[in-house]
Amino acid sequence: MTASDGTLLTESVHDALQELIFSGELAPGSPLSVPALAARLNVSRTPVREAVQQLIYEGLATHTRNAGARVTLLDDDAVKAVFEVREVLDGLAAHNATLIATRATVEQLRKMVEVQRELLDEAPDRHRDARLDLEFHTLIRDTARNRPLSDALARLDGQSHLYRSDMWTTELNRRLAVGEHERIVAAVEAGDAEGARSAACAHVAGLYVRTRRL
Repeated sequence: MTASDGTLLTESVHDALQELIFSGELAPGSPLSVPALAARLNVSRTPVREAVQQLIYEGLATHTRNAGARVTLLDDDAVKAVFEVREVLDGLAAHNATLIATRATVEQLRKMVEVQRELLDEAPDRHRDARLDLEFHTLIRDTARNRPLSDALARLDGQSHLYRSDMWTTELNRRLAVGEHERIVAAVEAGDAEGARSAACAHVAGLYVRTRRL
């Protein structure tokens, strides 16, 4: 196996573990045993070990001496702090993305929310809907072209998804989230940077309130 093949395998394992975490199959506090996960995913231990280290860096897992790695389990105060910081940074990302977004990027964002809107007529799938949400926010922060901002939001967005998986099974919450995405895209498309910031901040604030009500 070449170094490139090894990197691709580690990325694939990381994505698989992230999906298991976001879907709730690996709940907060669950152990991340390298041997057990390697057997579950039918891969060697090395890519699993590297993927778990990446999850720790992203804040999705924590490591405790003599206890190994576990899916991150935050208390209420920590969750509140995650959403408070994410609200500010998501607003900044939306503002900056609006200023430099190309027509192609706007069209990509528009298509994303159109797909989300269409899926509201289908049965909820928290795994699918959480992934689409993450892809939407990733495109906005990548468009902002600010690496420190993007890295910080990648960690915060991942952590906030740990505590929102049930939200995607609730019809009202799904519709509210998609409507908020549409308002963000409308502001980006109009070139309204402050409007995009306001819409993004309101979206994250709304997510936190709705998450607390579950």
